[in-house]
Amino acid sequence: MLTFSYQLEDIDLAADRVIEAAGDEKIWVFKGQMGAGKTTLIKALSRKLGVMESVSSPTFGIVNEYHTETGDKVFHFDFYRMEDPMEALDIGIEEYFYSGKFCWLEWAENIAQFLPDHFFLIKIEANSVSGRTITLQHSQDAY
Repeated sequence: MLTFSYQLEDIDLAADRVIEAAGDEKIWVFKGQMGAGKTTLIKALSRKLGVMESVSSPTFGIVNEYHTETGDKVFHFDFYRMEDPMEALDIGIEEYFYSGKFCWLEWAENIAQFLPDHFFLIKIEANSVSGRTITLQHSQDAY
């Protein structure tokens, strides 16, 4: 487990640390209160990984698909509004998880029963208007 703090103006450095700590893990679970900065961090991570599209939260569409400069895909999920976890199966969540592509999940606790055994947990806590603390953990049983 790795914990560090940063200011929003240093978010690119925080993104570098997250990418390094993730290693080969492709399923990333972002956990934090509303407004903690999950999507803001995802935007910084996307820049670092060469995502070409504008990145936004897929709150209403559940999943956004982005493409990197090298032709790879990144899937960004937001399960905040998902009332029935079975909806995740309806969109083919397991196919995404086992695609070998990055899958970034916000509000994954709403589909916890469908998460794979191995994923990378990114907990974000707002300490102030511009200060954040991140805890990173490779986990089999984080939920």
